[in-house]
Parts: sequence; structure tokens; C-alpha cells
Amino acid sequence: MDLEGAGVAVLPPGQQPAPAAVLVIDLAQGAIVQMDAAAAALTGARVQLPVGVDAWADAAGLTAPGGHPARGPGSPLSVLASGAPVAGELVAVPDRLLWMTGFPLGGVAAGLERLALMVLQPLPGAEPDGPPRLEVLRDRALVATGMSFTITDPRRDDNPLVWANPSFSTLTGYPVEETVGRNCRFLQGAHTDPATVRRIAEAVARQVPVTEVLLNYRRDGSAFWNEVALSPVFDGAGELVNFVGVQNDVTERVTVEQERLAALAEAEEARAQLRLLAEATTQMTVALGVVDACERLARSLVPELADMCAVDVLDVPGQGVPRRLAVAARDPGDEERLRELGQLRNYHVGAGSDTGSVLAGDQPVLVGELPERGADRYPDDPAAAAVYDTLRLRSVMVLPVRARGRVLGALTLMTQHPYGRRYGQRDLHLATDIAGRAGLAVDNARLYETEHAAAATLQRSLLPVVSDVDGVQVAARYRAGVVGNQVGGDWYDVLDLPDGALGLAIGDVVGHDLIAAAAMGQLRGVLRSYAWDGGPPGLVLDRCDQLVQGLEMAAMATAVYARLEPPGSDGHRLLRYANAGHPAPLVLLPDGTLARLDENRSPMIGAVRSFGRRTGPGRAEAELRCPPGTLLLLYTDGLTDIAGEDADARADLLESTVTGLPADIAADALVERVLAACSPIRPRDDVALLAVRLDG
Repeated sequence: MDLEGAGVAVLPPGQQPAPAAVLVIDLAQGAIVQMDAAAAALTGARVQLPVGVDAWADAAGLTAPGGHPARGPGSPLSVLASGAPVAGELVAVPDRLLWMTGFPLGGVAAGLERLALMVLQPLPGAEPDGPPRLEVLRDRALVATGMSFTITDPRRDDNPLVWANPSFSTLTGYPVEETVGRNCRFLQGAHTDPATVRRIAEAVARQVPVTEVLLNYRRDGSAFWNEVALSPVFDGAGELVNFVGVQNDVTERVTVEQERLAALAEAEEARAQLRLLAEATTQMTVALGVVDACERLARSLVPELADMCAVDVLDVPGQGVPRRLAVAARDPGDEERLRELGQLRNYHVGAGSDTGSVLAGDQPVLVGELPERGADRYPDDPAAAAVYDTLRLRSVMVLPVRARGRVLGALTLMTQHPYGRRYGQRDLHLATDIAGRAGLAVDNARLYETEHAAAATLQRSLLPVVSDVDGVQVAARYRAGVVGNQVGGDWYDVLDLPDGALGLAIGDVVGHDLIAAAAMGQLRGVLRSYAWDGGPPGLVLDRCDQLVQGLEMAAMATAVYARLEPPGSDGHRLLRYANAGHPAPLVLLPDGTLARLDENRSPMIGAVRSFGRRTGPGRAEAELRCPPGTLLLLYTDGLTDIAGEDADARADLLESTVTGLPADIAADALVERVLAACSPIRPRDDVALLAVRLDG
């Protein structure tokens, strides 16, 4: 250890000084030769080391309780400079009260006989110009009983203790000879908070002061709450040479604070439980699948009701081994351990475990105080016991997730040492209510998944399987929306007509129910029939409109029907089309020109009565000559009309995506590229795409 030399290091901007300021006095010189950043801050960094004790006291504005300067014979600094210890003296600086404790360092290690250490600790809640309040007097009484001080050497391997005063031995029960040479982490134990330890380690690595309260253990194994204040000490060259630590047993203070908080929490508990119940219910209600419902449930309960949560669901109610579908933990690092514990325990229905018995239909399980050691919890399962030890579990509840008289799974809620509470009957009542609602949510989610899969299967069964025809590549895709479990009305069709033309159709029946699906099937069949007769696009849509309105097949529908005529002598094909209120198809010509087929648009099918009569106005059609290499893309509005997004921006995205495609791209690759670039992450509406490429 090197406590010689002179100099002071000022903390970087933005750093706060430690609560305790540290001075090192050379007894031979009667002068201060080292100080930490907190001590430098008291003087406004106006002194250069070495400095006399009175000069430092003047620079810091140090005064005695009576208001006169704390300097000269009899002052705490002068007493310590003379080689006598200072058991505890109250002094003041302009903005706070300080408690001074000092002692010579002789008799510990060679080279320290001429040095002494002074620690100035702020007293919270005190006014320097008035009498100390009750809290200050209490703190003074506590400090006067003897504060614990230590010094470490960060230049040695593992930053060991090199000195400790007798109060440290009194506090911890460890004699000096068992502490010097060891890192102070030997005071930590099974329930010491790892996050607090990490913060201290980070501050030591950054060489900045730190104050934390953590759970430590005495030599006899008894636990106590330790307020640790560490302050770095630098030599004249600005090199770190030591850390000075001040330890204080604040168990009573922590206990009183925890009791106060517990009383406040109890007053809020009823309202908090109602809020939690409402939030968990809301989260599960909007879920669209079993896994989603379980994940939302777990996230809503941590940390409000549990430090950790696991949801296990059976594939078949009342049988087999559940799958752990969701976990959540206050510390994200514990989530993987919680999954591992579930795999190791193999919670088979009816097996010898709390979860197994609950899955078999038994009553909920409440264990208010779990064993501290994993070996006591799982005596026959060393692997599970090892994982248990890392989780620091305190209390657990395991509840059945039921619906319609069947056990679908289990909800497990856990608290952890050192802060987690002990579960009681009130917690069990709340958790039982939540588990009951979870059962309904999981059951509904399963029904939704089953019905949604059936709906999607039915929807696809109503759509044709497209294939290439001579000189034309054709590709189509259909994606069902994720909202609702009903069949949509989007459809497409490709017809290799007997007159040599290729018929192309796409449409969208208004609605998302079985009526819309039935209407979609009927409309597609009607259009195929009229198109097969070789009618022009406008007439085909008119006749569909007449039938829809005459037979009341559907409320309304959009559609595009196009005829791609056989190639002429120059290889070009004539595209004839009519549009009944549908998004305009896109055409990409070989020279890179993009065109919207938006000419002669007409109302939706079923929207205007006059179009449903033979004597009414007919739909006009438009034409476009397409050379070989032309790409044609037809699509439904699920790709461009998305709630909460700008429709024009979505249309621009689609057009820029198509424009940026390679000139020789195949039809199948075209639809994949468009879906990858333009599909919403969670589409609320169905999407249908039909792509055509004219080969040369």
C-alpha cells in the first residue's frame, strides 16, 4: 500500500462526491498529504498538497458547533495530527454538518507508523446554522458507537483489504488477521443482491466514489444490512493507490423503512390488485393465440405480483407433460434459468411435484417460505437443485389454469430474496382469480387458432391453382389477415380461354364473414362463366353486376377483369381491361416505364342500381399494347389500405418496389419480392396478389 506523496484528483464533470470525505495526515509533518475528491470538493479545490491542517480547515470553512473556526490546538484535525485518535466530533461547513472520526494507522503494516486517517461523514437532514434535529442526533449517537473503516490496494491482485480498524472486526465478527489480504466480497452471501454488487464493481472499475446498501453476512452467518461508502484515493501523479471504505450497520434503518413502505403498500393493495386484474385481463383479451396470451399474462404479472412467472400449458387437457410457453422475470437473466428448471423437473400430470398435482386437478399450492438450499427443495434432483440455488427463491404459488371444467395448464408465481415478499392467502385469492381468467383466455385463443386455421383453409380452397400458359408466366399469393377468425372476400382467377386469350381477374367482396365468403365463391363462378363465353371485360363486369343485384348475392364488391389477347406478328399482346372500383393494377414495361391501369374506372359491383339493369349504362374498357417482357401486377387493398398509415405512401412504396425489380424477374419471384417489401407485419386484412410476365 502506498499512502505517501502529495496531490489531489478532482472528479470528472457530472460525478457526485462520496458522502464521506477522506484525509491522510503525515504525523511527522503535521500536514495533510492526501485527500480524496470529496475532501477536495469541500475546499473548492483551492489547496495544494501537502497542506497544514489549519490551512485546510480554513479553506473548507470548518467550524465548531458554537460557530468559531475549528482550527488550532484542540481542533479535531490538530488532535489527530498530534497522534491522538478522534472518537467523533461534530463540525460544520457552509452547507452541511459533518461527523469527524480519525485514528493513527500505526501498528498495522510497515511504513504506516507516521500516517493517520480522518473521515468526515455528512449528517443528513442537518442545518449548519441551527441546532441538529432529532434525526441528526440519532445519527450522531450511532456514529459515536464506532464506525468501521477499511483500506484496500487496487494495485494488488483482486483489490484486497490491507487495513481494517477494530470497529470492522466488531461489525463483521472477523478478526483482522482473517480479513487483511482478502477481497471484501467474503461478506456476501446467498441473498446478496447481484445488481448492487455489480454497481459497486462498476464504480471501482471506473475509479469513482460509490455508496450502496447491501445484505452482508457476519462470521457467525447472521445477516445485516451494510451501508458501504467507497472513495478512491490518488497520489500526486493522479494514479489510483487506494480505496477507503466506510461501513455502517443500517439494519434498523432498512427494517423501519421496509415496514413503512409495507404499511403504505397495504393501503394501496386493494386498488393495485384491481388494476392488476384489469390489466392482465385486458392483455389476454387482445391476444390472438395461445402463446401470445401466455406471454402477455406473464409480462403483466411481473413485477407487480411476482419476481418471476411461468405459464405451462398442456397440449391435451389433463394428460401428458406441459409445454412452458411463457416466462417472465424481474431480472431478464433469470428467464432462461426458469425455462431450464421446467425442462429438468418434467412436470408430468399427477407426478410427484406441486405443478404435477395442480395439473392433475388438485387445489392451488402456496408455499410461503421455500427452503433456502436447492438440495432441500429437490433432494433427488441435483441438476434442478443447482438451478434452484441460482434463482434465490423465497415464496411460490402454483395455480391451475381451468376452462370449461378442464385443467389446461398451470400458472406459477415466485418471489426472490432479498426483496421479494412472502406470499399469503390474499395473494392466493388474487392469483386464483387471474388464473381463472387466464384459463378462459387460453381456451378462447385455442378456439381462435382452430377456427382461424379452418377459415384460412376454406378461403384457399375457394381459390384456383394457377399455372403458366404458353408464352406467359403466372404466379399468385393469398395471405389471410390476423384479426378475426372469419373467411375473407379476396379472390383471384386465371382463365386459359378457348379463343386463345388469357382471362385475368381479381376482386374483393365487402365483409369478412361466411356470407362474404359465399358471395366471393358465387361471384368468382359467375365471372368465370361469362368470361368463358368470350365477352369483353366491360360486359363481363356488367353482367356480374346485374346478377349480384338481381339475386342479392352480395352487398358490394370490387373487381378487375382483363383479357390478354394472343400475340400479334410482332409478339405484342393487347391487354383489354375494365375496373369496377378496384385498386388500379400496375404494368411495368421492358423499358422500365411504370403505368397504372386506371382509365375508365367505374363504380363497385352492386353499388349503383343503374349498372344492375340491362338498359343501364355499360362499363367502358381500356386497352394497352404490351411487348414481350412486360410485367403485370394485380392486387387487393390489403396491401395498400392499412389503418393508421398513409394510403398514398403505401401506394408509392408498392410502385417503387415494382419499379426497382430486375427486368428479367420471374413472376413467382415478383410476388415474393412485393410481399416482402410491402406486407404489414401484422396484416389486419387479407391480401391477394396476381402477377403475369409476358415471355419473349
